[in-house]
Amino acid sequence: MQQSVTQEYDYTIVKLFSVMAVVYAIVGFLVGDLLAWQLTFPELNFDIPYISFGRLRPLHTSAVIFAFGGSVLFATSYYVVQRTSKVRLFSNFLSWFTFAGWNLTVLAVVITYPLGLSQGKEYAEPIWPIDILITITWVAYFINFVGTLARRKERHIYVANWFYLAFIITVAMLHIVNNIAIPVNMTDSYSAYAGVQDAMIQWWYGHNAVGFFLTAAFLGLMYYFIPKQAERPVYSYRLSIVHFWAIIFLYIWAGPHHLHYTALPDWASTLGATFSIMLLLPSWGGMINGIMTLSGAWHKVRTDPILRFLIISLSFYGMSTFEGPMMSIKSVNALSHYTDWTIGHVHSGALGWVAMVSFGALYHMIPRLWNTKIHSVGLINVHFWLSTIGIVLYITAMWISGVMQGLMWRAYDDYGNLVYSFAETVEAMHPYYFIRSVGGLVFLLGGLVMAYNVFMTIRNANKVPAAA
Repeated sequence: MQQSVTQEYDYTIVKLFSVMAVVYAIVGFLVGDLLAWQLTFPELNFDIPYISFGRLRPLHTSAVIFAFGGSVLFATSYYVVQRTSKVRLFSNFLSWFTFAGWNLTVLAVVITYPLGLSQGKEYAEPIWPIDILITITWVAYFINFVGTLARRKERHIYVANWFYLAFIITVAMLHIVNNIAIPVNMTDSYSAYAGVQDAMIQWWYGHNAVGFFLTAAFLGLMYYFIPKQAERPVYSYRLSIVHFWAIIFLYIWAGPHHLHYTALPDWASTLGATFSIMLLLPSWGGMINGIMTLSGAWHKVRTDPILRFLIISLSFYGMSTFEGPMMSIKSVNALSHYTDWTIGHVHSGALGWVAMVSFGALYHMIPRLWNTKIHSVGLINVHFWLSTIGIVLYITAMWISGVMQGLMWRAYDDYGNLVYSFAETVEAMHPYYFIRSVGGLVFLLGGLVMAYNVFMTIRNANKVPAAA
């Protein structure tokens, strides 16, 4: 039976994206921790421009979000849409085209960023020829995904596929609109927008890259893998549908809260903050739906480290989606903006939510893709604790550093003069930067444990058959 199912679905492309996800995870975490140590000890730049913080930082964000996260989403979406639709992927050619296009994009980014070739937009740094390659690849992805849904044998479209579909469509729109530019040569271009309009479009893109690439898409992943790993139905399918439509409608308007106290009209940033606060309800509705799916199965968490990855990711999701709306409130934003508090918030979501749920999904898929057993459940447990400890060290250090930083920046004496110089604030943050670097290193070690476990699982696939 297992053999016939394996032949029915295209697991080859899922395998390739899964393996590349593990590779890119290590690369992204390694570059990120190097940057943390560079901020702690600036001499680690070695005066080499190609590895300076300004050039490696966008490489880190792109490697973690788009290379690692993107590969996870390609792998899981292709896996889920086939299994929930009970059909093979729409086109073998488009499947391979998306794999080649996405990895060629990653290669192009790895070459251009260290050379200083970037258009300088947050999460949208690739130069215009690479943007065109991304667009073509994404159109192929859309056709392949929708084509698979169109020929499904199941009448019902499972909710995970709605989240994946919304992510694919919205990211295409965001990418195209934000990257409209006039080329000057093969590496340089001028944005079609200027001034505050450019900032507005950029943060409409930037926040919704978080909202749809790093949230909606991974919620689709959550709605499939938590019920499968727990062997329980989704707690409330009705709630999952309400969750979908509410988050899709509200998230798209939240971007302007990144531009409080700027040249952007006050009403626009206030509107962004209003929608951000409203986002708390659907976000927590989704978190509760995922956690309550374990009703009657909580005993499995004690013995199943994969399930622990998935459940702890929901806890971080809930925490991040509470913290984000609070930070969009102007009085809070006045303290938090431009500080390390924002860095702590981003990483509690990126590492705690996105990475942890990705690890759980990969550990669930890989033995099934190769029809074998995981090499070591014990190593999954080691990875879980290394990741959790690393995240806690990282985000706690950044929260303390960020709040302290914001308070020092706006401390005045009785004469209205600043109490602290900028250099003094940097000196005060140094211990927390060291703790952050150690936390990142612990998290990286967890990733290396995962890579070894996955490698050994694949290597021994023919020797260790799956349990009956």
